[in-house]
Amino acid sequence: MRASVIQIAVNGDESVEARRRRVAAMVREQAGADLVVLPELWTTGAFAYEEFGREAEPLEGPTHEAMAKAASDAGVWLHAGSIPERDPEGPLYNTSLVFSPSGDLAAAYRKIHRFGFDKGEAVLMGAGTELVTVRLPATTLGLSTCYDLRFPELFRGLVDAGAETFVVSAGWPERRRSHWTLLAQARAVENQAFVVACGTAGTHAGVPQAGHSIVVDPWGEVLAQAGAGEEVLTVEFDPGKVATTREQFPALKDRMLGLQPPRRP
Repeated sequence: MRASVIQIAVNGDESVEARRRRVAAMVREQAGADLVVLPELWTTGAFAYEEFGREAEPLEGPTHEAMAKAASDAGVWLHAGSIPERDPEGPLYNTSLVFSPSGDLAAAYRKIHRFGFDKGEAVLMGAGTELVTVRLPATTLGLSTCYDLRFPELFRGLVDAGAETFVVSAGWPERRRSHWTLLAQARAVENQAFVVACGTAGTHAGVPQAGHSIVVDPWGEVLAQAGAGEEVLTVEFDPGKVATTREQFPALKDRMLGLQPPRRP
């Protein structure tokens, strides 16, 4: 399986419309990949809170249209990162979109864990409530977004739902880059799954981004990692390694907590 992780640089000198066109062209250049992944909130920047309301769009808005067409043109499965979604009957959401090679919307995931500690995203956006998986021909994706990476119970839930490859779309800050790499490897090891984690480059509202998108195998080995700037990270991996790892080292079978309600005395 071939994955192309597009680490997009986001800066205020480029309009959202221009970036949308540029990113669509980059997706088309990945024809031949099985999976293409974009980062979190690449239209606005994950820390550009003041832009969320102004640039929010419906689920089937301009980003949906552009990315559906790009996925279809390239013939790839496309995790199109996330957008600030405006629900006509509710709050804004940080929503990821996944398109099939035919350009159909295969899944939408509203970010469950909102970052900000009672500021920023945590108060400007609603929280998702549903775990989302997507079945590809070679593997089942489990979807997560940025701050979700810090909550292992979400990934355990995705494993129980059949996930074999976690996709993490993020706008992770440079000052916590060591956590990004550490947690990506931890989620891979503890769940015996691949992790395909795509971050942004550039600076969002004065916050330098970590970049360093990463692909990790079920043993925690780093298969590929990007640098700090905009780039396309391409890696080939064997999805069958998940089943092999879980068979050779069946740690998941020894889980004792979270599988069933505790017995009452």
